[in-house]
Amino acid sequence: MLKQDSHEAGSGDRAARMKRDATGRAAAPTFDQIRRRAYELWERNHQPMGFEIEFWLMAEKELRAERDRAAKAEATEAGDPPPPQQA
Repeated sequence: MLKQDSHEAGSGDRAARMKRDATGRAAAPTFDQIRRRAYELWERNHQPMGFEIEFWLMAEKELRAERDRAAKAEATEAGDPPPPQQA
């Protein structure tokens, strides 16, 4: 079962909370960000047992996609070329 602290229940603007790495790109999602998103997904899906890994992977994939979209939007606004795609 996935576990979440009560003070972390609000999601807010996730893209705004993404940190930057040394090159200025959005850093990979943190363990806690993935954990919180996986818990949200698990709850939205009626808390099924035995799917922790699936929800973790979905959460990580969603957060990476959000990070990439936010980076592309920032680059477009700044007039910079889009950042390179990551696997």
